[in-house]
Amino acid sequence: MRSTVAKRDDLSGNDYIAVWLDTFNDKRRAYVLLFNPLGVQGDGVFTEGQGIDYSVDVVMQSKGRLTDDGYTIEVAVPFTSLRYEAGARKRWGVHVLRIVRHLDEWDTWMPLRRESRDFRTATFTQFLEQAGHITGIENVGRERTLELIPTLAFLETGSRVPAKTPSLGSTEWFVNQPLKVDPGLTARLSLSSGVTLDATLNPDFAQVEADQLVVTANQRFPIFYDEKRPFFLEGIDIFQTPIKAVHTRTIVDPDFAAKLTGKRGRNTFAFLVASDNAPGNFSDEERNDPAVRPGIERFIDKNASVGVLRLKHDLGAQSSVGVIATSYNFVERHNQLVGVDGRCAIDSNTILSFQVLGTASRRQFYDPVLDQTVFRAGEGLAYFARLERNTRRVNASLMGRGYSPDYRADVGFTTQTNTNPWDLNVIYNSAPRENSRLISWSVTSSTRTQFTWQARMQYAFQAWRTQFNFKKQTYLKADAYTDYQRLFEEEYGPKRTAIRRGAFVAGPERSTVWKGYTLEVGTLPSKQYTAVVTLDQSWKSFDYDLGNGPRFPRVSPAALLDPGAPFDPGKGNSLDLNVSLAWQPSDALRVSLNQVRSRLFRLDTQRVAYDQQLYSLKATYQFTRFTFARARVDYDTLRANVSGQFLMGWSPNPGTAFYAGYNDDLNRNGFSPFTGAYEPGLHRNARTFFIKASYLFRIRV
Repeated sequence: MRSTVAKRDDLSGNDYIAVWLDTFNDKRRAYVLLFNPLGVQGDGVFTEGQGIDYSVDVVMQSKGRLTDDGYTIEVAVPFTSLRYEAGARKRWGVHVLRIVRHLDEWDTWMPLRRESRDFRTATFTQFLEQAGHITGIENVGRERTLELIPTLAFLETGSRVPAKTPSLGSTEWFVNQPLKVDPGLTARLSLSSGVTLDATLNPDFAQVEADQLVVTANQRFPIFYDEKRPFFLEGIDIFQTPIKAVHTRTIVDPDFAAKLTGKRGRNTFAFLVASDNAPGNFSDEERNDPAVRPGIERFIDKNASVGVLRLKHDLGAQSSVGVIATSYNFVERHNQLVGVDGRCAIDSNTILSFQVLGTASRRQFYDPVLDQTVFRAGEGLAYFARLERNTRRVNASLMGRGYSPDYRADVGFTTQTNTNPWDLNVIYNSAPRENSRLISWSVTSSTRTQFTWQARMQYAFQAWRTQFNFKKQTYLKADAYTDYQRLFEEEYGPKRTAIRRGAFVAGPERSTVWKGYTLEVGTLPSKQYTAVVTLDQSWKSFDYDLGNGPRFPRVSPAALLDPGAPFDPGKGNSLDLNVSLAWQPSDALRVSLNQVRSRLFRLDTQRVAYDQQLYSLKATYQFTRFTFARARVDYDTLRANVSGQFLMGWSPNPGTAFYAGYNDDLNRNGFSPFTGAYEPGLHRNARTFFIKASYLFRIRV
C-alpha cells in the first residue's frame, strides 16, 4: 500500500479512493473527491469533454486509518460546500473508484464500457451517463450561507534600480521599500443550493508559489500559465470553452471584482465584472522619468473594465449549447467578443463539439505593409470543431480550429492569429492483461496540416507513437515524426515593397522539412522513487533568428556580418532533454529534482543558436496534513538567473491559511539589466519577505 503525508491535490503515487458526485444529475459535470489512506484530500471538478480541473477546492473533513489488511476512510462533506439540486424525486449521480498503485489497478463500483475510459491517463468519455445514483435527498435543506474570507498580507521588498546620480561612481542601487500592508476581502453568498454570488476587494492573496520554469529560447508566441487565485477559481469550469475566450490571468491586479454563477434546471450561467488597475499602474521611476512620462501620461492610474457573460443550456442526455461574451475596455484599447458553442452526443460512442467566436476591436494593430502600428477598428473570427469516436480498441478524433488575422480576445488567451491548424488522431489500444509483465500497449497516428486564411501552408507533420505499459507504474513511449514548416516575413515585421526591404534577408519566406524522434521512460517502482526521462532530437528544424539574450546573440549569416541585419531564419539540429526525479524517504519528506535542456545547433554557420538549461530543486516536509515547510531553488542558464523560495504554511481547509516566506532573485555570472555589462558572481535583483493570512468565516443568513 502506498500512502504519504502529501499536500492537498498531490496524490500522485498514492493509493486513493475517488468519489464522483454529479449533484445535478445532468451527466455533464461532477465533483471529484479523492482521499489517500491517511485521509489527505484531493478535489476537483470533472466536465465531460474537458477532463478534471483540480484547481477547485471543497471545504470538507476526512480522516484515514491504516489497518492490517488495508485502510478505512471517513469523510464529512457539508452540503454548503456543494452546488446541488434537491427535492422530490431528485437523484445524484455517483461513481466510486479505488486505485491500487503497485498493481496499476483501478476498481470501479459501477460497471463501465471499456471504450469509455483510459485510467492510465485519467481520461474518460461519456463517463457520467454510466454512474449509479444516490436517492433519498428530498428533504435536504437549502439554507443560505455567507462566507467571508478576510486576507492580510505583509510584504517587505527590495530591488535594484538605476542610480539617480551615476556620476558618483555607481550605476545602480539596491533600494528597500517600506513595509507594505495589503488587506483584502472575499465574500461568497449562497443564494440557493445552486446559485452563488462572489465579490472581492483587492484580491491580492494570490499564489504563494512561483510558476514552473519553462523554456523561453526560440519561442515566437506567448506562454500559457494556469490561474491560481482562489476568487477566480470558484466556478471557473463554467467559463472554460474549447477556445480560451476567458483566461482570468489577463485580469492582473483588480481593485474589485464580482461574479454570479450557478445552475437552475437545464440552464448554467455566469457573470463576471472586474476593474483592473494593472494597465495604469506605473512605477515611480517611470512616472518621474521625463523621457518616459509623456508617452504614458494618458494611461497613468486608469483602470481597465472587464466583463464576462456565460450561458449554457443542456439538451437531451449528453448535449448542450452555450453562449459566451466578453468585454475589455481601457484607454485606446477596446475589445468585444461574442460566440456560441455546443456539444452533441451523436450516439454512445460519438461526440461532436464546436465553437464560433466573433470579435470587434478598436486598438493598435501592426500593419506589415505600412510597417507601423495603426489605431483602427478590426473584426475577427475564430472557430473550433472536433468529432471524436471511441470504441473498445480504437479512439479517433478530427479537430480543427482557426483564428483570422484581426481576431483579438483581450480577456482570453491566443497564441497565434491568421492560422488554421487541423489534426487527425487515431489510437489503437490493446486489451489489458493484468497478470502479464506487459499490461497493455497502444499505437497512435497523429497528422496535422496548418494553413493561413490566405490558404498558404504554414505547418504540417506526421507522427507515430507506440506506448508500452508495464507493471509497477512503468511505461515506455517512442515517437517518430516528420515536420514541414514555412515562415513568412510579415509574421516577423515589414512586408517588402518595391522601395522597401522586408523583414527577411533575401527572399520573403523560408521553409524546411525536418525529422526527429522522442523517447520517454517513466517508472514508479515504489512510493520512495519516481523517475521520468524524455529525450527529443530532430534534424533541420528552424532557428527563428530572434536572438536568445546576451549569452546567445543571433548566429545567422546575416547577423554575423551585421547584428542589425534583417531576420535570417535557418535550419539547425535540436536536442531537448527532460529529467524528473523524486525521492520520498519517509511519509513526510519529499525531494524532487527537475532538469530541462533545450539546445539548437545552426547548420549554415556551425554555431550554437541557444542552449538553455533549467534546474528546479524542491524539498517539502509535511509536519502534519495541514502544516508544511518547503524550499525551492530554480536556475535558468539562459537568463543566468537563480531564484529561491522558502515557505512555511498552515492550511487546514480552503479559505483558511497562514504563510510566511522569503523569495530571492539573483543573477549568477549574468548581465546588468541597466548597462548590459557582464557581471561575474552573484548579484541580487530583488527579494521579498512576506506573511499572508486568511480565515474562512461561514455564517448562516
